[in-house]
Amino acid sequence: MKRILFLLLAATAWFALAETSTMAETNQSAAARWLAKADLASPFQIPANRRLWENSRREVRAQLWQLLGKLPPRPRVPAARTLSREDKGDYIVEKFEFDNLAGSTVPGYLLLPKNTTGKVPAILYCHWHGGQYDIGKEELFRTNATPVATGPALVKQGYAVIAIDAYCFGERNGAGPGGPTEKGSAGEMTASKFNLWAGRSLWGMIVRDDLMALDYLCSRPEIDATRVGVTGISMGATRTWWAMALDERLKVGVAICCLTRYQDLTAAEGLKYHGIYYFVPGLLNYFDTEAVVALAAPRPLLFQSGETDAGSPVEGIRKIESVVQKAYKLYERDADFQSRVYPGIGHVYLPEMWDRTLQWFGEKLK
Repeated sequence: MKRILFLLLAATAWFALAETSTMAETNQSAAARWLAKADLASPFQIPANRRLWENSRREVRAQLWQLLGKLPPRPRVPAARTLSREDKGDYIVEKFEFDNLAGSTVPGYLLLPKNTTGKVPAILYCHWHGGQYDIGKEELFRTNATPVATGPALVKQGYAVIAIDAYCFGERNGAGPGGPTEKGSAGEMTASKFNLWAGRSLWGMIVRDDLMALDYLCSRPEIDATRVGVTGISMGATRTWWAMALDERLKVGVAICCLTRYQDLTAAEGLKYHGIYYFVPGLLNYFDTEAVVALAAPRPLLFQSGETDAGSPVEGIRKIESVVQKAYKLYERDADFQSRVYPGIGHVYLPEMWDRTLQWFGEKLK
């Protein structure tokens, strides 16, 4: 009788525990349940000393290249063709294009300061997304995403500036595998689908084009290839920190908005704030974006973000900061990583942010 009573009590306890567990799962958000069951990588850790970190750093970078997929090899320098050269008074604008050897022609602008002696520092400018598929590299001369027209403003500071149209933007809007009638988000979706079939991501191809633009920039005789920076807002910011993660030639970076930790974005139900171009298959099986950002260390890197930017949950920003700061500390370069979050501000480029961008480049690149 006692044994039967014991078994009844044990069964009652088990069912109560199971019911509690089921209720706890039910009370979780769908995002939390998806994350919990996905068996993702553990939080990324910076090793205790520089030697171990350098080994880990090489492994992370190699893994990133693998995750981007089967990218076509790049030539040492793309065979760029100058289409026009226009004197703007205190600077020159060259329009150029190159074949990216993956079925696409990449148009771009190179702005060169006048009245300078010797080689000049340069900035790779990465335009944003914003659903503005017709603009692309023309952002250099507009204020659609920035408080000033960044191209003329930067070149007047003494920098050469280069910008290209990313896949599906500017002159490449309607230049995807769907043909000229398929533009905007439809063209972006088709380009993403094709690249997945080819064993690579659209994001990898976007970054590859950016690095081809960097190859061309560094080949120019006017450019001091030891002083090249990179900057952008939104998609341009993400292009900025991915390019710095993959290429040591980029010595200084400024990224406005889009310091996004992917698991925190998911938890905040914010995947809808980023387009299909942005996603790299398998990434979270290895690490989250703090690992990518940390590869920039010890090169100077400034982030400026809005506290209420739904595409970059501030909880994720703080996690990225806490990891990346440790990487910079290994080099005793703590001050060369800065991340400022502006209270009450969303996905915008403030005049104050622009002033800090100029100051950062002036201190770290010139």
